[in-house]
Amino acid sequence: MSTQPTDFLSGVIEGFYGPPWSPAERLELFDWMAAWGLNTYLYAPKDDLKHRALWRELYSEGEAATLRELIRAGKLRHLRFIYALSPGLDIRYGSEVELELLRKRFAQMLALGCENFALLFDDIPDRMDVADAKRWDSFAAAQCHVTNEMFRWTRERSPAARFLFCPTPYCGRMAERNYGGEGYLATVGRELSPEIEIFWTGPEIISREIPVAHIQELQKVLRRKPLLWDNLHANDYDGRRFYCGPYAGRAPELRNEVSGLLVNPNNEFPLNFVPLRTLAGFVCGTGTWDARNAYLSAMREWLPHFATVGQPVTLEDLIGFGDCFYLPHEEGPEAQALFENIQALLSTHPAQWGERAAAFRQQAARLRDFCARMTELRERPLFYALSRRVWELREELDLLEKFVAFKSQPANHHASFTSDFHLPGTYRGGLVARLQRLFPQQPDGSFTEYRR
Repeated sequence: MSTQPTDFLSGVIEGFYGPPWSPAERLELFDWMAAWGLNTYLYAPKDDLKHRALWRELYSEGEAATLRELIRAGKLRHLRFIYALSPGLDIRYGSEVELELLRKRFAQMLALGCENFALLFDDIPDRMDVADAKRWDSFAAAQCHVTNEMFRWTRERSPAARFLFCPTPYCGRMAERNYGGEGYLATVGRELSPEIEIFWTGPEIISREIPVAHIQELQKVLRRKPLLWDNLHANDYDGRRFYCGPYAGRAPELRNEVSGLLVNPNNEFPLNFVPLRTLAGFVCGTGTWDARNAYLSAMREWLPHFATVGQPVTLEDLIGFGDCFYLPHEEGPEAQALFENIQALLSTHPAQWGERAAAFRQQAARLRDFCARMTELRERPLFYALSRRVWELREELDLLEKFVAFKSQPANHHASFTSDFHLPGTYRGGLVARLQRLFPQQPDGSFTEYRR
């Protein structure tokens, strides 16, 4: 049972770049949310053309029917459906024609049963039309004008509507760099209607931690509690990774300082079970928050989805695999131990390896074999979501295992190692990989140029 007030927004933002989720995936999401005590879904897929690039165009009859069914499905499960539009790429803020186009889109959504709305001005050019720049002395003032107009219009037709706003600088680093212009957030706090909720992602776009003190300082500027748009498990910025670790780095006290907590998770819907299950535990729980225990509990619930046509998957192996794809800023403890083991081997002479080499080979082989068994998953959408990452992990483990086996032989201590299955051009190949090797990033975040 949730301990949060009923007006506290908790749930999921479909707000990533990449292919939007299918209707079937959204229905499964709604079932998860209803069962776990989450209450809000925000529709904002960046690459729905009519959400962002073609925001002026109404939905076709077929598109509208799909959205109508989605809204209806949410209501049947007592979920709050919020529709978001992102006109900031090219909107002319002072144009009555543009405002009327926004009203037409919102009117279409109202007719489909939607009652709650958002305007998003994130990830847009930091400039205005010439006429707009003459009318307003700041980017923020122009956005507040449009948002306030749409808020008033919407409330006349949907009196209980929740209305959300995403600012152009939506994290601490952006605000420090004066995205949107100097004093942007102060202007928004002053000029935006106090009933409109403002999104914030924390100190960073992908925030490892969101301190309570950080949010309390922000409240003074925004003149209201912010609404968290949490990108902790988002992976649209790195197609090689996904995150199935727990909701972490946020203290329970944070819930009292925000108007809600919505997460924008992995692009691949089947990979979000643990992130969303642990989010629900964080939102609905009481007392302290033990993220690792929440993870282990959620993994136990996720395990039945890993039924195979062959050898069963054990919870222990699933946890070890999940630790390899834990959170953006950290591996889970088992994956970290694996990394430290091979790092220690590679930093010492093979003659000194002793039993550590055999222990690593056994550890790597077990994880590699688990990856191989993923091809036998009965739940094929889950396998398809995992397959590219599983293959890459298998390749790296296979290479390291072969290297350790080769170097463990005294005759090979000083010999060069090659692999018939990891050849130049086909292994770690392509332009992107070559560019990365030219300009590597250091642990402190700095970049160093390539040197021969």
